[in-house]
Amino acid sequence: MKYDASLREQKKLVLCEDGTNTLFSVEFDEPYHSTKDGALHESLEKHVKPALALSKDKQQLIILDICFGLGYNTFSTLHYIKTQGLKTKVHILSPEFDEGLVRSLDTFEFPTEFDSIKYIIKAISQDLYYEDEQFKIEILLGDARKSIPKIQEKVDIIYQDAFSPAHNPLLWTTEHFCDIRNICKDDALLTTYSTAAAIRLGLYENDFYIFVHRAELMRYSTVASLKMLDLEYIDMELKKVRNTEARSMKDAEYLKDVNR
Repeated sequence: MKYDASLREQKKLVLCEDGTNTLFSVEFDEPYHSTKDGALHESLEKHVKPALALSKDKQQLIILDICFGLGYNTFSTLHYIKTQGLKTKVHILSPEFDEGLVRSLDTFEFPTEFDSIKYIIKAISQDLYYEDEQFKIEILLGDARKSIPKIQEKVDIIYQDAFSPAHNPLLWTTEHFCDIRNICKDDALLTTYSTAAAIRLGLYENDFYIFVHRAELMRYSTVASLKMLDLEYIDMELKKVRNTEARSMKDAEYLKDVNR
């Protein structure tokens, strides 16, 4: 993958099967969300619901949302907390190098579920920041691989939701997961749509336990955690025995191809 800033503004509106809108990125040659699972449905079922359910005993959460994109994961988190009447205080940190996209979000046609947080969406698009008594959102402009190691806070939850490993490999390597591991609390957990052996191995090599996450009307996904969970566990040592060719992704394989 070679990043190409000249293509960054080229995006096409796409309607997902759940009735919500996403965009197709010409630069990355793929949509921001699974059009089959749907933008809102995917955010809620693969990230927000499992992450918040597994963190229900915490009164405050620091969430790393990789990458912000259209903001569905962040906005779905706020929507879910509000509609469920949760008192959880949330601080979301989200790397994103497409400033123009974030600035345009106040004109994007989000689902009606986000109507009650339109003022937050507008603030993010104008200031790249929002804060009230319960929520704090910071957009970290620039390369996620550079901004993540600079984060001072220890995070509880990671939404690993970058473009696919095939199209944005540097946000799926063992070294990337090492950067994340370094800013994690001891019981941090990570959610991701990827079920690839290479990705699960990269997480496992950074001390994460690997689990299957299943949701209604949704393809299965992955939850990784630094502590054992009462979920469908994947024995990665056994997987390595059964698939001796499987390898995690490494920076060295892809750095030479990057040209931002």
